[in-house]
Amino acid sequence: MLKLSNRFWFFLHGWLSLPIWLVFCFVCLTGTIAVFSHELTWLTNSAARANNPDNTPALSAAVLVEKVQQAYPTADVGTVMVFEPYLVNAVVFTDHDKPQAIAYVNQYSGEIQSVEQGITFIGFMRALHGWLMFPWHGSYSIGYYLVSGMAVLMLGSLITGLVVYKHFWRAFTQPKIRTQQGQRTLLADLHRLAGIWSIWFLLVMSLTGLWYLVQAIFWHADIDIEAHPPLVNVAQLPAPGSDDLARPVSFAQALETVQQLYPDFKPAYLHLPEHNRDMYILSGGGDHVFYDQYAYQASINPWTGEVASSRSPEQMTVLQTLTYIADPLHYGTIGGIWTKIIWFVFGLVLTGMSITGFMMWGRRTFKGAAKVRKAVDIDELGETA
Repeated sequence: MLKLSNRFWFFLHGWLSLPIWLVFCFVCLTGTIAVFSHELTWLTNSAARANNPDNTPALSAAVLVEKVQQAYPTADVGTVMVFEPYLVNAVVFTDHDKPQAIAYVNQYSGEIQSVEQGITFIGFMRALHGWLMFPWHGSYSIGYYLVSGMAVLMLGSLITGLVVYKHFWRAFTQPKIRTQQGQRTLLADLHRLAGIWSIWFLLVMSLTGLWYLVQAIFWHADIDIEAHPPLVNVAQLPAPGSDDLARPVSFAQALETVQQLYPDFKPAYLHLPEHNRDMYILSGGGDHVFYDQYAYQASINPWTGEVASSRSPEQMTVLQTLTYIADPLHYGTIGGIWTKIIWFVFGLVLTGMSITGFMMWGRRTFKGAAKVRKAVDIDELGETA
């Protein structure tokens, strides 16, 4: 059996990382910032802060929708997004002079603090990190493939790095950083030490990234991981020409229904019907730490009030489970602010590793090229003599 040398693994490790160095560094940096996108929104946008000096309980999302409809009588509200308690709720609507607008409504006071049009900072950071702002063509984006495909190279770099670094486990108990032996030695020590202490983080990023790649392939191939919410049966609609075309089940009643279905339901993304056969599609989180804030969902028929479909972690298939645990693991939201801090720190470490790795490669490459040129010059001089 052919035995591969350490030099081969070292060479492979470098070339697995080199072709994507610039993009990889950018993705690491934007992902690190995206971990704190909500906190940065609060810090930089005063209109997004949900101030509550009197410690009043939060108003229902249905009340916030009524506030927007009172302020904009011709508005058509489509979605309500609920974030952390320190951020306002976002009510997305359209109007005759607003193709799409987002009302920042303080859930404690009911005040509309701002109406924005365009992409939010949270959406911008997710788009920049997730698909590099490349356009979407139907169900796929080249940028999404590029970013998620890096998981393959990241995993390959991790494996080859561990093969190259003999007895790597010693770095946990005997970390070594030599500061007096030149820049090359210092860079190598920092790169190895950061890599060893980041093994768990690299593995989490690689595996979640691989799942995002699988998702992209499924979307592109029109393979549904979960069924689409059902439509209202035509027989349940009012007869054509009927005087009463208003939906008998209000948004508030739909919220109450899903709260009874899932007592620990925490609203996150609430979709209102867009047409007569559409339903209230209410998504939120629950009491499962490792699942994201959309793991629970119920479709409520606006004409009958019945639960047409529902989804919870207990009902999920394997692929659905992977879908709803990937984001908390990738962005470090599983434990709130403390795990976010850990993910942020290791995101910076990973960004630094890509830089030190490239610097090491550059030094070796330029030094090797200089040796080759020197050898060629000596040969030429010898031939001339």
